[in-house]
Amino acid sequence: MVDSQQIEEEAKDLNFIEEPSQLDKYKAAAGVAEGAMKLLISLIKPDADIYTVCQAGDKYIEEELHKVYNGKKTKKIERGIAFPSCISLNNVVGHFSPMEADSIKMKAGDVAKLVCGAHIDGFAVTSAHTVVVGDAKADKVKANVIHAAHHALRAAERLIKEGATNNEVTEAMNKIVGEYECNMVEGVLSHNVKKYCIDGNQSIIGKEVPLQQVEKWEFEKGQVIHMDVYVSTGEGKPKLSESRTTVYKRQLQNMYNLKIQKSRVFFAECCKRFPSLPFSLRAFEDQIGAKVGVKECVDHELLQEFQVIEEKASDVVAHFKSTVLVFPSKTVVLAGALPIDAAKLSDASHSIKDEALKALVARELFVAEKKEKK
Repeated sequence: MVDSQQIEEEAKDLNFIEEPSQLDKYKAAAGVAEGAMKLLISLIKPDADIYTVCQAGDKYIEEELHKVYNGKKTKKIERGIAFPSCISLNNVVGHFSPMEADSIKMKAGDVAKLVCGAHIDGFAVTSAHTVVVGDAKADKVKANVIHAAHHALRAAERLIKEGATNNEVTEAMNKIVGEYECNMVEGVLSHNVKKYCIDGNQSIIGKEVPLQQVEKWEFEKGQVIHMDVYVSTGEGKPKLSESRTTVYKRQLQNMYNLKIQKSRVFFAECCKRFPSLPFSLRAFEDQIGAKVGVKECVDHELLQEFQVIEEKASDVVAHFKSTVLVFPSKTVVLAGALPIDAAKLSDASHSIKDEALKALVARELFVAEKKEKK
């Protein structure tokens, strides 16, 4: 078990360049996260139950993590879900990871946004992908928004390198999305991540508006970034959904003596199984205890909510996410690089016309040019 003080201390550790063993853990976690994403994609079908598919994704991650770092000296290393499997449909922006009683089934033509993540020793890898349910082609509106989000992420990955800035990434993403007559979703931040921390202080904002801006900063070697892109056919100004919140994360800085017995049991299990990274209430056997306990924990700010948010019912949202590593001489995408189904999305009515943006999306990830030896 990892306690909060230990997590805070380890968050100050060296980066993966200064401590290469971290890179091996990131790579191993990435293999599991990508495997889980491929499994989720394979289960996306008409009439598939979202709760059942999410459970399958989480089970895969937990089982596969125990197949790596399982030697005598390494099998006790902490490992687990870095972000619970979520499947958000159509206008729902994200964080839909329902309990069994609240689950719904997918329909042909739904736009499904899938998220999952794994960690080893606190080094977290997350990814997200968007697919259209069923075998039929997507209509032009859905094809446009999926292309827009996918290309915006690919542009961001190609701009992330030592010395470049977060503002450059934000600007390019918004230009690309504009080519498809879509909007970046407001309030979305991509963060640099550290051990047991997926929301570091340095962030990339998806869309700047007067009351939502971030400070300019330069990417540095050794950084790991969870690059998050949400794009909407609507205004990109989501509201809270009526769906139950089920995804939470421990607020390490807060303490409180819980009064209700079920709350104390629930919170003790949270601290043991999910000491710092997000989890879903689906993971708890005592569902009634979880529902009771989570309320008191949230009321006293022991847990942070990842609320379900949505656009207007007539809008469609696409989501892609990758884990990006900044090396001194190159940029590497560890997870989130799965291709989209171009054939299913071929009816898009828009494309990137700007030649500079088109070249940006098409080029390879950054690799420093080798200097010729004299």
